[in-house]
Amino acid sequence: MKLFQGFALAGVVLALALSLLGSWIRINEAGLSCPDWPLCRGALIPPLEGRVVLEWTHRLLAFVEAFVVLGAIVTGLRERGGVAGVSAALWALGTVFAFQVSLGGLTVVLGNSPVSVMVHWGMGMALLAALTALALLAFVAPETSGARAARPRSSESIAPALALAAAFAFATMCAGAYVSSSYAGLACPTLPACNGTLFGQGAAQLAQMLHRLAAFGFAIVAVVATYAAARGSSRRVAGAALAGLGLLLVQIGLGAANVAWALPPALRELHATNAVATFLAFVIAAVLAALEPYRAAARDLERARTRRLAADG
Repeated sequence: MKLFQGFALAGVVLALALSLLGSWIRINEAGLSCPDWPLCRGALIPPLEGRVVLEWTHRLLAFVEAFVVLGAIVTGLRERGGVAGVSAALWALGTVFAFQVSLGGLTVVLGNSPVSVMVHWGMGMALLAALTALALLAFVAPETSGARAARPRSSESIAPALALAAAFAFATMCAGAYVSSSYAGLACPTLPACNGTLFGQGAAQLAQMLHRLAAFGFAIVAVVATYAAARGSSRRVAGAALAGLGLLLVQIGLGAANVAWALPPALRELHATNAVATFLAFVIAAVLAALEPYRAAARDLERARTRRLAADG
């Protein structure tokens, strides 16, 4: 079990590092510093200079991540009979990782087109979410025996709302990746509308406004989901949701600051980093909420066993 937990946790750390480095590569326009794949400038280890360092390091981390994900899957298969939810999480992880590896090379072949960058980023976020869910299962999921005894609880209605908030965060990030890779970050110089219009004029302004509208929808769903979590779930679920809502407020401020200060690279990276943190907070909240009824059932089962042993004694 400890080996499974170690692989799952290492996978989360590496996936997070890959996402942050990937956004920095995009912001610094270093995605094609290695114009071929899987080699870089025809070599396994190219001359490490300039922007090549960023892209080559990203590929090296992805290579290491492949072995970590494989280790998480192998060790997770050994534990699937004893921990609730692991089998489904492993299937999701394997599928997402296979797509992500393929998309990494395809993005280079397509010359980092905005659509390919958006899809690649989205699959990276899906991989991070899958690994995070797996790590949570490894550390906090109840034993299968307790999960089978689960009965519907109030928190079961909260998990879908939190998952919807995470889905809106995902969509908003993907739209942001498209805006960034298509150089549309300053297409709309005014807030909240685009020169007084809802959708702007031209493709660049439309992309920017769709990103803003997605963020607006995310804010509404996040407030509703967090309110539901605060009223009807455990402290850990409510805490994760409240953290996500707080990060969302920071994200709105960072978005406005990026427009006001003409997209300085450091602020753009902070905006991307905070977006990932916001998304993860709602993913964690959703997974924890989904586990609550099973954890409660496991506790009830353990109490019943304790009482039975006490009576027999």
